[in-house]
Amino acid sequence: MRINDVRAMSTQELKDELYSLQERLFDLRRKKAVGGLERGEDITDVRKDIARINMILRERELGHEVEGGK
Repeated sequence: MRINDVRAMSTQELKDELYSLQERLFDLRRKKAVGGLERGEDITDVRKDIARINMILRERELGHEVEGGK
């Protein structure tokens, strides 16, 4: 998920996506614990997506709309 895609989503969509990513992270961690995880990078990717969404939600909460991507 790219940061521009995240910024294009509404706040409610972000919250819904955050919930589904947290569920996915839980499932991936469970698979890792029992030895059924094939790609360890999946956990890293999901964690980064969660961080991106949290960053955008926090920006919106503070009223900082960042434009341009830098």
